[in-house]
Amino acid sequence: MTRWPAPPWALSILALLLAVVALSYAELPAWAWAGALLAPVAAVALLATYPVISLGVCAATSIMTALGMGDAVPVWSVAVVAAIFLISLLAGRRMPRPAPALSVFAAGAALNVPLGLVAGDAWGIGLLLLGLTVVLPWVLGRSIRQQTELLATAAERARLQERNRIAHDMHDTLGHELSLLALRAGALEMAPDLDDRHRKAATELRAGAGLATERLAAILTVLRADEPPPLRPVPDRIEDLVDRAARAGLAASLEWHGVRHLPPVVDLAAQRVVQEALTNAAKHAAGAAVRVRLSTADGTTVITVTNALSRNAQRGTGGRSGLTGLREHVRLVGGTLHAGPRDQEFEVVVTLPHLEES
Repeated sequence: MTRWPAPPWALSILALLLAVVALSYAELPAWAWAGALLAPVAAVALLATYPVISLGVCAATSIMTALGMGDAVPVWSVAVVAAIFLISLLAGRRMPRPAPALSVFAAGAALNVPLGLVAGDAWGIGLLLLGLTVVLPWVLGRSIRQQTELLATAAERARLQERNRIAHDMHDTLGHELSLLALRAGALEMAPDLDDRHRKAATELRAGAGLATERLAAILTVLRADEPPPLRPVPDRIEDLVDRAARAGLAASLEWHGVRHLPPVVDLAAQRVVQEALTNAAKHAAGAAVRVRLSTADGTTVITVTNALSRNAQRGTGGRSGLTGLREHVRLVGGTLHAGPRDQEFEVVVTLPHLEES
């Protein structure tokens, strides 16, 4: 994708201003007319990669324009200084440090000394143009840059505060309910009049509540610290998740190409992806076959989970909040997630780079 040196609106304005200069060829010597056209073009071309040099071209052009201003202000000179003003404004937005710009301004002021020796009072006009068409717009551009960065910082702070609030709400509600669930399941497991089949179910319920509590703690860590949960051994493997879903009645299958020993962060994220995709398939496409495919190559693991979109499949309730949370989790480990219908299937594709290996 081609990156333009300036925004389209700025390029349009510059094109109009240079057209005015081009139409003034009869008022200028050939060398001055060519310079008035080529200097702004060169400054724009250098703006994206070398904003300091672009600013230097603007400073030199503003001072040279003073030579064409005597008792009158020609139309071409107004167009040139307007173009220089706009380019200097854009340069101010692209330069994070002020020191190089200050050096350019000092060099431009020094350039007025030989200008005064050659053209007498033109040095005063040169200084005025340097200040109004280069220094002032650069300061304005730098101010706009700082305001944009402040707004971005405020937006990020608000996002983190909202994540922290959600974490507190989840801790106060879900954490408490899951703890009570595990406690009640444990009490039911110890009941003397319970048969073996129901005692086993109570044991699995208590273990599931405990695992859900651990997963909730990991989610809270992500929400509060804006980073992946701390690395620690987890009881599940991806094979176990698919096998458990299959034993529960879901027509789930697993294909895995490449190495199966993943970095801890990638392994935990992959488990979360497979678990959430299997849960969604069970809720929204009950009875449909679910295919889980993993492929690891060149330091990247790609997870693809697909299930058929059957018209007769029973759709469960839900508001896609699981996918939303999963997308945020994947983003925090440097990955990408795409989910949605494709042909007659619903497809979840997640790419997880092995950052710790790079």
